[in-house]
Amino acid sequence: MTSIQSVSLHIHRGTRAVQKMVEYAPSTGGLALWIQHVDVAELPAPESSPAPRPQGWKARWPDDPEPLAAANDGTRIYYAPAFEALSLPRQIGLVAHQVLHVALRHAQRYEALQRLLGDVDHGLYNTCADAIVNSSLSHLGWLELSPRAVLLESLLLTVLRQQRSAGAALLEWDVERLYRAIDDRRGGRGWGDSGGERRERVDNQRSRQRGRARAEDDDSDNAGAGTGIRAAQVRALAEDAPPDLLPAADAGRPEQAAEQAREWRERVTRGHAGDGAHSMLRQLLADLPKVRIPWEHLLRTLLTRGLSRQPGRSWSRPARSYIANQGRARGGQRLPWEPGISSARAVARLVVMVDVSGSIEPDLMGRFAQEIEAISRRTESAVTIVIGDQQVTGVETFEAGRTNLREIRFIGGGGTDFAPLLREADRFRPDIGVFLTDLDGSADFRPNWPVLWAVPGAAAHRQQPFGRKLVLD
Repeated sequence: MTSIQSVSLHIHRGTRAVQKMVEYAPSTGGLALWIQHVDVAELPAPESSPAPRPQGWKARWPDDPEPLAAANDGTRIYYAPAFEALSLPRQIGLVAHQVLHVALRHAQRYEALQRLLGDVDHGLYNTCADAIVNSSLSHLGWLELSPRAVLLESLLLTVLRQQRSAGAALLEWDVERLYRAIDDRRGGRGWGDSGGERRERVDNQRSRQRGRARAEDDDSDNAGAGTGIRAAQVRALAEDAPPDLLPAADAGRPEQAAEQAREWRERVTRGHAGDGAHSMLRQLLADLPKVRIPWEHLLRTLLTRGLSRQPGRSWSRPARSYIANQGRARGGQRLPWEPGISSARAVARLVVMVDVSGSIEPDLMGRFAQEIEAISRRTESAVTIVIGDQQVTGVETFEAGRTNLREIRFIGGGGTDFAPLLREADRFRPDIGVFLTDLDGSADFRPNWPVLWAVPGAAAHRQQPFGRKLVLD
């Protein structure tokens, strides 16, 4: 960001607009008071570059595209000099638009979706977020949206051929689901392309073959276009609406994400209830911030608890109080023997079972391996890796902080019998076991130690045979 002119909660280019928002909708308009407002001499150029225009494309507007007057980074709202040239109703609409972007955490959720999918088109995502925000504000008569604003119901009708009212669409679609539905770019990672179909992990080989054939047809239809049909339609809808989501200011602090999402969700919910019919939200959105604890935190908590050394009584050593009193009471009488405390086990044991018949992406496997190694190093526990599908194909034991998990290759496409791997793991008498699998299998053996089933997001809907399921997304 260049040339910051002022930083204030109350004195900035959007001050009058915020005052009017609070006047008309005290609770939801008051969300702006939780946000930092910054005047700048110039806003940075949008991340996304314009896509090639479809053949026969004609500009809908005779004048130049609308200049970017305000933007946000998920924490602050930035105002450019062009903001002052807008009418007061347009200023109110623009500030309300930015406030909802921040309250719904769209900038942070873009970063999270990018970590999950790897390839996320910023312009398409920004248009999806804009459509949700614009439709949630479009019922208000005391603000004015841009005449070029993309509405959710219009986007659904034009691109997905789904006719929905604004209220019904807002109750159904969140920004992640909407993005996946429209991102059919070749090589994209939305639900509409071959990568998205692979993410869905269809349950049998025939479905996989149908998905690949369908993806090949899509590619042939779009040959030479460089983009999918849906993505091109969305770009055409938003041709004159500049992206306003900047890189998230707090993207490097994922440990705070769950708490901030919870706080914003509560603020939005309370604000909507307080304003009633005057709320800036048409109704409570499906797009409210998701309160989600990262799986890495859950894995650390569960494994550390299972591998921690539990104290136990030791009759071979006296308690400290017994030693301090020299085994006698004040009157010189001998005290009964008092056992001491010792660790219940010398070395904690962790077994990780890996189902190679499934499919785990390398980046997810790398994060999983890093967590397992850090946990074993912290708890000083040895790690045994059991690999297999219908039967055990490999067993190795490693010292604390070292594994071969990153080297494992997955074959995919088949079912699994969990029992052989569980029986092999039982030979090592672990304190806790982690089974990395897509849960496409059965188990007729249940060990007497706790089992944590670690599954990729595409298999989250499947039920584990026993124990606890942890979704790696």
